[in-house]
Amino acid sequence: MANVEIVKVDQGGANARILAREAKVDFRRVEAASLKIATRFSSAEGKRMFVRMFNTLQLNTHFISVIARTRLDHEEIGKIETALRSRIDTATASLNEAIDGAEALCKAHGITSLASYDTVPLDLDVHVLSSISRRFLEVLVKLDQLMPLLQTLEIHEVVSAQAVDTQRAGLKRQVRDIANGARSFATGLRRRMNALDARTGETAALAGAADTDEALEAPTVAATTGVATPNATGGVLHEAIPLAPE
Repeated sequence: MANVEIVKVDQGGANARILAREAKVDFRRVEAASLKIATRFSSAEGKRMFVRMFNTLQLNTHFISVIARTRLDHEEIGKIETALRSRIDTATASLNEAIDGAEALCKAHGITSLASYDTVPLDLDVHVLSSISRRFLEVLVKLDQLMPLLQTLEIHEVVSAQAVDTQRAGLKRQVRDIANGARSFATGLRRRMNALDARTGETAALAGAADTDEALEAPTVAATTGVATPNATGGVLHEAIPLAPE
């Protein structure tokens, strides 16, 4: 008997829709080397959060750690990096606890087969620029790993749908907080650098005006030497040549 297709399954269209909403990030001015890490996301949550947040976080952390460090206090930049790593550590601990708890519940209830996705997984080589980016990628992979575990427990009625939704939302919020924190820090540093540039420009303008005033007060014509003398603007003033003695 010929195989009959009863249910139509995804052939890559889900990934195309998700990728179409990817945050457009311009890396053309980033000259740093990157580590290519083969990564797979299977859950809708993992795919979407990676596509929407990872590259944006990378660009913001590159600005913080590389660009801002050249203009602002190194100690302050270090504190920002520490704050971001602390958020990553918090999310990692929460995800590890959730994964361990879900696996323990599966074992306690004799569940040996986990729910799996019928959509095509998202396979890609992720270009990782920094340790913060690498650790954030690990957080996203853990989130992706947890999603089918929670779905399995819900299907077997070990955990209610409401409890799963609450736990899922809380963990996703922690992951978003990492990316949002990087954006907020980068925005604050950009404003400070712009303000510093503005003050530097004002100081240079005032200094230039003072130099011009001093130059204008100085005599621009030498006493009948017949020599051309530069004026305050760097041009040349040609002096009158004295008459020959009678």
